[in-house]
Amino acid sequence: MHIAVTGNIGAGKTTLANKLAKHFGWEVLYEAVEGNPYLSDFYGDMERWAFHLQIYFLKSRYEQVMQIQKSNKRIIQDRTIYEDAYIFALNLYQSGVMSENDYNTYKGIFDLMMETVKAPDLTIYLKAGMPKLMSQIKKRGRDFESNISEDYLRSLNVHYDDFTKNYKAGKLLVLDVNDLDYLSNPEDLAFVIQSVDKALLYETPQMAEPLTQPSLFDNKA
Repeated sequence: MHIAVTGNIGAGKTTLANKLAKHFGWEVLYEAVEGNPYLSDFYGDMERWAFHLQIYFLKSRYEQVMQIQKSNKRIIQDRTIYEDAYIFALNLYQSGVMSENDYNTYKGIFDLMMETVKAPDLTIYLKAGMPKLMSQIKKRGRDFESNISEDYLRSLNVHYDDFTKNYKAGKLLVLDVNDLDYLSNPEDLAFVIQSVDKALLYETPQMAEPLTQPSLFDNKA
């Protein structure tokens, strides 16, 4: 079984993945942040390193998906391969940070990978507003995240909302985490666990429209 946690930077994906893994006895596959050779450089000079970073994440995520599909274990994944293309790379392209040639090359590789990728059995989207995201980013104090702007996060949130509204590759559970503290509040954690348990057993109450691939050339800023 493949569970995935999605959401913007600072939404609380890794914390929730760890909590759910501990409760349900799942294995966790983390996002390739630690030891990433491009992440710090990217936030210092996005135009120069955007393509390198996205290819690195895409490769890492594809390797994880292949590992999951070959495994009989119950695995929870910190962020999905879909977010790489439909949110981060698309945002970089539309904002003019990633060139058209680089985006076309990236998207071509992504489309080839999709021929062998199966969607998660359940995707959990952590919906968070700007105050929550900025607070969480500041709290964890990663040096390379100190250059992240509110405009960048806000733009990603727009893409996340569009993505989840058009997602129907599998079950989707949307959790508004703005007022949730599942790290410190046992009641909040119990609520999340109950929601996930219900989503795994039954159809989730919020299902979106069919997933559509964005045009390479629409809405370029």
